[in-house]
Amino acid sequence: MPIQKILLVDDSKTELHYLSEILLKRGFVVRTAENGEEAMQRLAEDKPDLILMDVVMPGQNGFQLTRSITRDPRFADVPVIMCTSKNQETDKVWGMRQGASDYVVKPVKAEELLAKIKALG
Repeated sequence: MPIQKILLVDDSKTELHYLSEILLKRGFVVRTAENGEEAMQRLAEDKPDLILMDVVMPGQNGFQLTRSITRDPRFADVPVIMCTSKNQETDKVWGMRQGASDYVVKPVKAEELLAKIKALG
């Protein structure tokens, strides 16, 4: 099933705007959340085809949230791409261990992100 609906989870309005622009221009339907609680509300309202997850956020961080989502039977089939400034190999390994399908380092390059989305779709 092709990916159409994407949930962006990031506490930075600048980042949400930037990523939304990239995705909207390519025809994706984008919803946003600025923290873990809001992300869970969005998930319950309308299950996305993909989640782009920031790591460093107030409250629940992206690693914790990814683990919660990927272990929830309702959402276990929704791929998560970590989208973060944490660029250490250990961060990437940890993100994948939490259930992430892929990992992109900020600043995000549109081509790289779109290629990763396409690979999951």
